[in-house]
Amino acid sequence: MAQTMQGDELYQRRARSALPLLVRQAHAEQPITYSALAEELRMPNARNLNYVLGAIGWDLTALGDRWGTEIPPIQFLVVSKETRVPGEGIVGYPLNVPDYASRSLRAKRKLALAFWSQIFAYSRWPQVLSHFDLEDAPPAVPSSLLERVRGYRAGGEGELHLRLKKFVAAHSKVVGLAHGVDSEIEYGLPSADKIDVLFRGPATWLAVEVKARNASTVDLLRGLFQCVKYAAVLKAELAVLGRDTGVETALVLEGALPNELVPVRNTLAVHVIEHVHPV
Repeated sequence: MAQTMQGDELYQRRARSALPLLVRQAHAEQPITYSALAEELRMPNARNLNYVLGAIGWDLTALGDRWGTEIPPIQFLVVSKETRVPGEGIVGYPLNVPDYASRSLRAKRKLALAFWSQIFAYSRWPQVLSHFDLEDAPPAVPSSLLERVRGYRAGGEGELHLRLKKFVAAHSKVVGLAHGVDSEIEYGLPSADKIDVLFRGPATWLAVEVKARNASTVDLLRGLFQCVKYAAVLKAELAVLGRDTGVETALVLEGALPNELVPVRNTLAVHVIEHVHPV
Protein backbone atom coordinates (compact mmCIF):
# COMPACT_ATOMS: atom_id res chain seq x y z
CA MET A 1 0.00 0.00 0.00
CA ALA A 2 1.12 3.53 -0.75
CA GLN A 3 1.76 5.46 2.45
CA THR A 4 3.46 8.80 1.83
CA MET A 5 4.80 11.10 -0.86
CA GLN A 6 8.11 11.39 0.91
CA GLY A 7 10.68 8.98 -0.50
CA ASP A 8 12.51 7.94 -3.62
CA GLU A 9 10.10 5.33 -4.95
CA LEU A 10 8.81 6.15 -8.42
CA TYR A 11 5.21 6.48 -7.24
CA GLN A 12 6.34 8.91 -4.52
CA ARG A 13 8.17 11.13 -7.00
CA ARG A 14 5.12 11.03 -9.25
CA ALA A 15 2.86 11.93 -6.33
CA ARG A 16 4.94 15.04 -5.65
CA SER A 17 4.55 15.98 -9.31
CA ALA A 18 0.82 15.18 -9.34
CA LEU A 19 -0.26 17.22 -6.31
CA PRO A 20 0.50 20.64 -7.91
CA LEU A 21 -1.44 19.53 -10.99
CA LEU A 22 -4.43 18.59 -8.84
CA VAL A 23 -4.21 21.95 -7.07
CA ARG A 24 -4.26 23.59 -10.50
CA GLN A 25 -7.43 21.65 -11.32
CA ALA A 26 -8.96 22.68 -8.00
CA HIS A 27 -8.33 26.33 -8.78
CA ALA A 28 -9.84 25.83 -12.25
CA GLU A 29 -12.77 23.96 -10.64
CA GLN A 30 -12.39 21.05 -13.04
CA PRO A 31 -11.86 17.31 -12.51
CA ILE A 32 -9.29 15.46 -14.60
CA THR A 33 -9.38 11.95 -16.03
CA TYR A 34 -6.95 9.22 -15.04
CA SER A 35 -5.62 9.04 -18.60
CA ALA A 36 -5.16 12.82 -18.88
CA LEU A 37 -3.27 13.02 -15.58
CA ALA A 38 -1.12 10.04 -16.52
CA GLU A 39 -0.29 11.66 -19.85
CA GLU A 40 0.78 14.87 -18.17
CA LEU A 41 2.92 12.90 -15.73
CA ARG A 42 4.44 10.93 -18.63
CA MET A 43 3.11 7.69 -17.17
CA PRO A 44 2.60 4.88 -19.70
CA ASN A 45 -0.09 3.16 -17.62
CA ALA A 46 -2.81 5.16 -15.87
CA ARG A 47 -3.60 2.17 -13.63
CA ASN A 48 -0.43 2.92 -11.68
CA LEU A 49 -2.03 6.13 -10.43
CA ASN A 50 -3.56 4.14 -7.56
CA TYR A 51 -0.27 4.31 -5.64
CA VAL A 52 0.30 7.94 -6.65
CA LEU A 53 -3.12 9.09 -5.47
CA GLY A 54 -2.97 6.88 -2.39
CA ALA A 55 0.27 8.56 -1.30
CA ILE A 56 -1.34 11.99 -1.71
CA GLY A 57 -4.32 10.85 0.33
CA TRP A 58 -2.12 9.56 3.16
CA ASP A 59 -0.16 12.77 3.44
CA LEU A 60 -3.20 15.06 3.26
CA THR A 61 -4.89 13.06 6.03
CA ALA A 62 -1.77 13.25 8.20
CA LEU A 63 -1.39 16.98 7.53
CA GLY A 64 -5.04 17.58 8.40
CA ASP A 65 -4.52 15.79 11.72
CA ARG A 66 -1.45 17.93 12.36
CA TRP A 67 -3.31 21.15 11.54
CA GLY A 68 -6.40 20.06 13.46
CA THR A 69 -8.64 20.47 10.43
CA GLU A 70 -9.91 18.30 7.61
CA ILE A 71 -8.28 18.78 4.21
CA PRO A 72 -10.62 17.84 1.35
CA PRO A 73 -9.53 14.72 -0.58
CA ILE A 74 -8.14 16.39 -3.68
CA GLN A 75 -7.43 12.98 -5.22
CA PHE A 76 -11.21 12.73 -5.73
CA LEU A 77 -10.81 15.10 -8.70
CA VAL A 78 -9.40 12.23 -10.75
CA VAL A 79 -12.18 10.47 -12.64
CA SER A 80 -12.78 7.76 -15.19
CA LYS A 81 -13.14 8.96 -18.77
CA GLU A 82 -16.19 6.72 -19.23
CA THR A 83 -18.15 7.28 -16.00
CA ARG A 84 -16.81 10.72 -15.00
CA VAL A 85 -16.56 9.55 -11.38
CA PRO A 86 -13.56 8.34 -9.32
CA GLY A 87 -12.71 4.66 -9.53
CA GLU A 88 -13.31 2.26 -6.68
CA GLY A 89 -9.63 2.08 -5.71
CA ILE A 90 -9.56 5.75 -4.75
CA VAL A 91 -11.92 5.39 -1.80
CA GLY A 92 -9.93 3.00 0.36
CA TYR A 93 -8.04 4.22 3.40
CA PRO A 94 -7.52 7.10 4.16
CA LEU A 95 -10.72 8.10 2.30
CA ASN A 96 -13.14 5.60 3.77
CA VAL A 97 -16.37 5.13 1.80
CA PRO A 98 -16.98 1.42 2.41
CA ASP A 99 -20.09 1.06 0.22
CA TYR A 100 -18.76 3.06 -2.74
CA ALA A 101 -18.40 0.08 -5.10
CA SER A 102 -22.02 -0.97 -4.61
CA ARG A 103 -23.48 2.51 -5.17
CA SER A 104 -25.26 3.38 -8.38
CA LEU A 105 -23.53 5.65 -10.88
CA ARG A 106 -25.99 8.40 -9.97
CA ALA A 107 -25.10 8.06 -6.28
CA LYS A 108 -21.37 8.07 -7.08
CA ARG A 109 -21.77 11.28 -9.06
CA LYS A 110 -23.70 12.88 -6.21
CA LEU A 111 -20.89 11.97 -3.81
CA ALA A 112 -18.27 13.28 -6.25
CA LEU A 113 -20.08 16.62 -6.56
CA ALA A 114 -20.17 16.93 -2.76
CA PHE A 115 -16.42 16.32 -2.50
CA TRP A 116 -15.67 18.61 -5.44
CA SER A 117 -17.52 21.53 -3.85
CA GLN A 118 -15.32 21.14 -0.76
CA ILE A 119 -12.14 20.85 -2.83
CA PHE A 120 -12.97 23.92 -4.96
CA ALA A 121 -13.87 26.01 -1.91
CA TYR A 122 -10.78 25.08 0.12
CA SER A 123 -8.55 28.16 0.38
CA ARG A 124 -5.37 26.65 1.80
CA TRP A 125 -4.05 24.70 -1.19
CA PRO A 126 -1.08 27.09 -1.53
CA GLN A 127 -0.15 26.40 2.10
CA VAL A 128 -0.50 22.65 1.47
CA LEU A 129 1.98 22.83 -1.39
CA SER A 130 4.31 24.98 0.68
CA HIS A 131 4.21 22.47 3.54
CA PHE A 132 5.49 19.74 1.22
CA ASP A 133 8.07 22.08 -0.37
CA LEU A 134 6.23 21.91 -3.69
CA GLU A 135 5.83 24.74 -6.18
CA ASP A 136 2.71 25.67 -8.10
CA ALA A 137 2.19 23.91 -11.40
CA PRO A 138 3.61 25.99 -14.25
CA PRO A 139 1.12 28.02 -16.32
CA ALA A 140 -0.91 25.74 -18.56
CA VAL A 141 0.00 27.90 -21.53
CA PRO A 142 2.82 30.40 -22.08
CA SER A 143 1.69 34.02 -22.13
CA SER A 144 3.44 34.44 -25.50
CA LEU A 145 1.18 31.82 -27.06
CA LEU A 146 -1.89 33.47 -25.57
CA GLU A 147 -0.84 36.75 -27.13
CA ARG A 148 -0.64 35.03 -30.50
CA VAL A 149 -4.18 33.72 -30.04
CA ARG A 150 -5.44 37.20 -29.19
CA GLY A 151 -4.03 38.48 -32.46
CA TYR A 152 -5.30 35.52 -34.50
CA ARG A 153 -7.21 36.36 -37.65
CA ALA A 154 -9.06 33.46 -39.22
CA GLY A 155 -9.20 33.32 -42.98
CA GLY A 156 -11.92 31.77 -45.11
CA GLU A 157 -12.90 28.17 -44.59
CA GLY A 158 -10.50 25.79 -46.31
CA GLU A 159 -11.38 22.62 -48.17
CA LEU A 160 -9.81 20.37 -45.51
CA HIS A 161 -11.84 21.98 -42.72
CA LEU A 162 -15.08 21.74 -44.68
CA ARG A 163 -14.44 18.08 -45.51
CA LEU A 164 -13.76 17.19 -41.88
CA LYS A 165 -16.82 19.10 -40.70
CA LYS A 166 -19.13 17.30 -43.14
CA PHE A 167 -17.59 13.94 -42.25
CA VAL A 168 -18.15 14.45 -38.50
CA ALA A 169 -21.73 15.63 -39.06
CA ALA A 170 -22.49 12.48 -41.03
CA HIS A 171 -20.72 10.10 -38.62
CA SER A 172 -21.97 10.68 -35.08
CA LYS A 173 -20.11 7.59 -33.85
CA VAL A 174 -16.87 9.57 -34.22
CA VAL A 175 -17.91 11.63 -31.19
CA GLY A 176 -19.32 8.69 -29.27
CA LEU A 177 -22.97 9.11 -30.20
CA ALA A 178 -25.36 6.58 -31.65
CA HIS A 179 -25.78 6.42 -35.41
CA GLY A 180 -28.37 8.80 -36.81
CA VAL A 181 -28.37 11.47 -34.09
CA ASP A 182 -29.68 14.71 -35.58
CA SER A 183 -26.85 17.03 -36.60
CA GLU A 184 -26.59 20.56 -37.96
CA ILE A 185 -23.59 22.22 -39.58
CA GLU A 186 -22.81 25.86 -38.72
CA TYR A 187 -25.36 26.16 -35.93
CA GLY A 188 -25.81 29.84 -35.12
CA LEU A 189 -25.64 30.94 -31.48
CA PRO A 190 -27.26 34.11 -30.06
CA SER A 191 -23.72 35.49 -29.64
CA ALA A 192 -23.41 35.37 -33.45
CA ASP A 193 -20.82 32.57 -33.19
CA LYS A 194 -21.31 29.45 -35.28
CA ILE A 195 -20.70 25.92 -34.02
CA ASP A 196 -19.09 23.71 -36.65
CA VAL A 197 -21.40 20.77 -35.88
CA LEU A 198 -24.22 20.52 -33.34
CA PHE A 199 -25.67 17.12 -32.41
CA ARG A 200 -29.10 17.21 -30.78
CA GLY A 201 -29.47 14.15 -28.59
CA PRO A 202 -32.66 13.44 -26.63
CA ALA A 203 -31.14 14.60 -23.33
CA THR A 204 -27.89 16.32 -24.32
CA TRP A 205 -26.70 18.61 -27.10
CA LEU A 206 -23.10 18.19 -28.20
CA ALA A 207 -21.28 21.15 -29.76
CA VAL A 208 -18.28 20.13 -31.86
CA GLU A 209 -15.43 22.30 -33.09
CA VAL A 210 -13.28 20.68 -35.77
CA LYS A 211 -9.69 21.40 -36.79
CA ALA A 212 -8.19 19.94 -39.95
CA ARG A 213 -4.69 18.52 -40.17
CA ASN A 214 -3.27 21.84 -41.38
CA ALA A 215 -4.40 23.74 -38.26
CA SER A 216 -1.59 25.57 -36.46
CA THR A 217 -0.85 25.27 -32.75
CA VAL A 218 -2.35 28.73 -32.28
CA ASP A 219 -5.56 27.67 -34.03
CA LEU A 220 -5.74 24.49 -31.93
CA LEU A 221 -5.39 26.55 -28.75
CA ARG A 222 -8.14 28.79 -30.06
CA GLY A 223 -10.25 25.68 -30.59
CA LEU A 224 -9.92 24.71 -26.92
CA PHE A 225 -11.20 28.12 -25.86
CA GLN A 226 -13.94 27.98 -28.48
CA CYS A 227 -15.28 24.84 -26.82
CA VAL A 228 -15.45 26.67 -23.48
CA LYS A 229 -17.31 29.56 -25.11
CA TYR A 230 -19.76 27.36 -27.00
CA ALA A 231 -20.65 25.45 -23.84
CA ALA A 232 -21.40 28.64 -21.91
CA VAL A 233 -23.45 30.30 -24.65
CA LEU A 234 -25.37 27.16 -25.57
CA LYS A 235 -26.27 26.58 -21.91
CA ALA A 236 -27.48 30.18 -21.70
CA GLU A 237 -29.56 29.79 -24.86
CA LEU A 238 -31.26 26.65 -23.58
CA ALA A 239 -31.84 28.29 -20.19
CA VAL A 240 -33.69 31.29 -21.64
CA LEU A 241 -35.76 28.87 -23.73
CA GLY A 242 -36.70 27.01 -20.55
CA ARG A 243 -35.20 23.74 -21.75
CA ASP A 244 -33.70 21.26 -19.31
CA THR A 245 -31.13 19.92 -21.79
CA GLY A 246 -27.56 18.99 -21.01
CA VAL A 247 -24.67 20.54 -22.94
CA GLU A 248 -21.34 18.97 -23.84
CA THR A 249 -18.55 20.02 -26.19
CA ALA A 250 -15.76 18.29 -28.06
CA LEU A 251 -12.79 19.35 -30.14
CA VAL A 252 -12.27 16.97 -33.06
CA LEU A 253 -8.83 16.95 -34.66
CA GLU A 254 -7.72 15.36 -37.88
CA GLY A 255 -4.23 15.31 -36.38
CA ALA A 256 -2.96 15.14 -32.80
CA LEU A 257 -2.99 17.69 -29.99
CA PRO A 258 0.55 19.05 -29.45
CA ASN A 259 2.11 18.12 -26.11
CA GLU A 260 2.40 21.78 -25.19
CA LEU A 261 -1.42 22.09 -25.24
CA VAL A 262 -2.11 19.04 -23.05
CA PRO A 263 -2.03 21.12 -19.80
CA VAL A 264 -4.53 23.55 -21.35
CA ARG A 265 -6.83 20.72 -22.36
CA ASN A 266 -6.65 19.29 -18.85
CA THR A 267 -7.11 22.62 -17.06
CA LEU A 268 -10.17 23.51 -19.12
CA ALA A 269 -11.47 19.90 -19.12
CA VAL A 270 -12.10 19.97 -22.87
CA HIS A 271 -12.88 16.64 -24.51
CA VAL A 272 -10.47 16.23 -27.43
CA ILE A 273 -10.87 13.52 -30.07
CA GLU A 274 -7.75 13.02 -32.16
CA HIS A 275 -6.85 11.34 -35.45
CA VAL A 276 -10.25 11.56 -37.14
CA HIS A 277 -9.64 10.97 -40.84
CA PRO A 278 -12.46 11.62 -43.33
CA VAL A 279 -12.93 8.71 -45.71
